[in-house]
Amino acid sequence: MKNILEMRNITKEFPGVKALDNVNFQVKEGEIHCLVGENGAGKSTLMKVLSGVYPHGNYDGDIVLNGEVQKFARINDSEKKGIAIIYQELALVPEMSVYENIFLGHEFHKKGIVNWHSTRVEAIKMLEKVNLSVHPSTKVIDLGVGVQQLIEIAKALSKDVKLLILDEPTASLNEDDSENLLKLLKDLKKEGVTSIMISHKLKEVIAIADTVTVLRDGKTICSLDASKGEVVEKDIIKYMVGREINDIFPKRENKKFGDVLLEVKDWSAFDKNLGRHVVKNVNFNIREGEIVGIAGLMGAGRTEFAHSIFGNMKEYGLTGEIFIKGKPVKHNHPSDAIKNGLAYVSEDRKGDGLILIQDVKQNITLANLNKIAKRTVIDKHEEVIVAEGFRQSLNIKTPSIEQKVNNLSGGNQQKVAIGKWLFVEPNVLILDEPTRGIDVGAKYEIYTLMNELIAKGMSVIMISSELPEVLGMSDRVYVMAEGKLTGELPIEEATQEKIMEMATL
Repeated sequence: MKNILEMRNITKEFPGVKALDNVNFQVKEGEIHCLVGENGAGKSTLMKVLSGVYPHGNYDGDIVLNGEVQKFARINDSEKKGIAIIYQELALVPEMSVYENIFLGHEFHKKGIVNWHSTRVEAIKMLEKVNLSVHPSTKVIDLGVGVQQLIEIAKALSKDVKLLILDEPTASLNEDDSENLLKLLKDLKKEGVTSIMISHKLKEVIAIADTVTVLRDGKTICSLDASKGEVVEKDIIKYMVGREINDIFPKRENKKFGDVLLEVKDWSAFDKNLGRHVVKNVNFNIREGEIVGIAGLMGAGRTEFAHSIFGNMKEYGLTGEIFIKGKPVKHNHPSDAIKNGLAYVSEDRKGDGLILIQDVKQNITLANLNKIAKRTVIDKHEEVIVAEGFRQSLNIKTPSIEQKVNNLSGGNQQKVAIGKWLFVEPNVLILDEPTRGIDVGAKYEIYTLMNELIAKGMSVIMISSELPEVLGMSDRVYVMAEGKLTGELPIEEATQEKIMEMATL
């Protein structure tokens, strides 16, 4: 099988950081090639070089496509050569229809007048290619994330794609949607489409990859051939992190639980916009020094429950009671929850958790400015001391605390988000999808941090869609479905089968 793509000696530098250091990367025609590595390893940067986001002249080295050296000045140049890239943050226009999105930028037109009939007809053909039965006139905003992901692929196929790049395509998908997407990549392979997939989900990588290339610290470490039996999880992890991690979930010795710290009784939340309850009659508690996992499928009400007890950010209609250390409290605003010892790390770190255009130190101190202010004026020296302390204790990899958070890897952004809430010194830390979109090495560091916090007497509520994570880190598991708690299991009795049975009741 010949190479469709060769990237030779690619070097790309940013101020203070060498993101890619002499990277070599080859992809065979008609294969599914997975690109893996820790956050900050250079995976997305390499694909941005390939797709023309970083134009020729902004990097050193050569891109060779079908034997010809390419000098892409913009994304349009790579698209004309049959390359399409789909990012983790989807690039669809929510208020436009499916067919408008699929052909956005390359509509059927004559003398400047769009032929909407032809556009709709061709959109239906593209939707059939991705096995999606949705009306082409439906607005994208009314569709789920899994469907939107398939529409992005349909959009790529409409441009006669030969090389499809997917950056963390299943990061926000449930298991069913993830399986559908992986099956589609296999179907496209039969039709001659070559795929490059960046993923942190190693089980998916092993299930689908013909070849796996590992990057670490901006360098090519190795390429593994599945047909030779080289694609093995423990080996991939070793190459990614430069060491062996025998147990991704670090064990806790001498578990000690104190009194009930937080209790919620008969708790319901009514979403006025949706016109229905998103949380229904929930009874929940967590003890000092305990990690409680909340499992469930997407839309089960887990995040809505977190929002409702952490100051009711979405302004739901609430009924029920909250108790902190046995005393009734009311959280009319997140500031009330913070004063009562609660902190919430959002599942959407980029949208809700961080201010990406601000630097590391500003983000870390943001939730507790009063602590570093004197007469309403921020003490800049104290801000630096606090931020530097969290940079070291959380092992945040950044050239400086003055670095913009937008320039950090996903794992390091997550550490900044956690540091921000640790600075308010909470008793209960709610972690909503704490390891979404981050690599195995960064996951291990966050799990270790959770254990350290628990050892100090803090309590952690962990909302997670990854069942191995729930089972590996929790002391007790609650399961939600359709806004209700459908089960509670001590970890000794919890299995993936039991949790899924309760999650689908």
